[in-house]
Amino acid sequence: MRVVIVGLGVQGRKRRAIAAEQVVAVVDPVAAGVDFRHIDEVPLSCYDAACVCVPDQEKGAILRYLLANGKHALVEKPLLGREGEIRELIELSQSNGAACYTAYNHRFEPHIAALKRILEAETLGQTYFAKFFYGNGTARDVRNSPWRDKGLGVFSDLGSHMLDMAHFLFGPHPEKGQVWSADRFENKAADHVLFGYRGKRVLEMEATLLSWRNTFRLDVFGERGSAHIDCLCKWGPSTLTVRTRVLPSGRPSETVETLEQPDPTWQLEYQHFLELCKTGGTNLENDLWIAEKISELAELIACN
Repeated sequence: MRVVIVGLGVQGRKRRAIAAEQVVAVVDPVAAGVDFRHIDEVPLSCYDAACVCVPDQEKGAILRYLLANGKHALVEKPLLGREGEIRELIELSQSNGAACYTAYNHRFEPHIAALKRILEAETLGQTYFAKFFYGNGTARDVRNSPWRDKGLGVFSDLGSHMLDMAHFLFGPHPEKGQVWSADRFENKAADHVLFGYRGKRVLEMEATLLSWRNTFRLDVFGERGSAHIDCLCKWGPSTLTVRTRVLPSGRPSETVETLEQPDPTWQLEYQHFLELCKTGGTNLENDLWIAEKISELAELIACN
């Protein structure tokens, strides 16, 4: 596979390191030491796929160009846009046999993958509610960025990760969301949000750029027990605790698995993308749901 990196920011450098010897060119309009300034300058004959690591507003045009020319594309999350725009990308992907994959690497986090298996096995019985917390301390970095401190802020950045995890674990939630708070403590765009969904299964989600120690927690409560993830491997150690309910009440029995290892998600996700390239598969149907949910909540955040 011959790969072009489009956009040499933080994510682009990560993708370049993972793709390693498969990288044949790097594209960036301003970065030093790259091969081309624009993707249409790269000869189509010299590459098979591209990792698109550019600001949100630039993604659509680049993806349309790549897919129309039969090139596979991995694009950094979130992929936002109107339903018609995303459906156009799906059609281009399918008609040209070109894979188009929106990168949500946390699906490959070992404990999140394990929790998916636990839920599929119905170990917890009917799930009642889940609580997500995802925070880092990048408020000042975002504020100093020429393009990141605008729009939906932390909601589109970390919030989209939580929406994708909810979709991955539980499927698309049919209810419309609620925004309980959207604060701008240090930044122009929201740097702390609390939102969620009512319905048969309740989802509570909190995302912040003001958690000075990077923190991830996910708690799922069901009729037979609960499951709890504390921390991601990249910040380690990461633990998965599964508790079995005692009836009518009492201290539950529990198992705890702890992982202390380098972050495996980037390499696992890239391998998944390479497999998709063999079939021309896509996950953009997920983006239709995520974009719909973000659009719904964006209106509420704008009024907050």
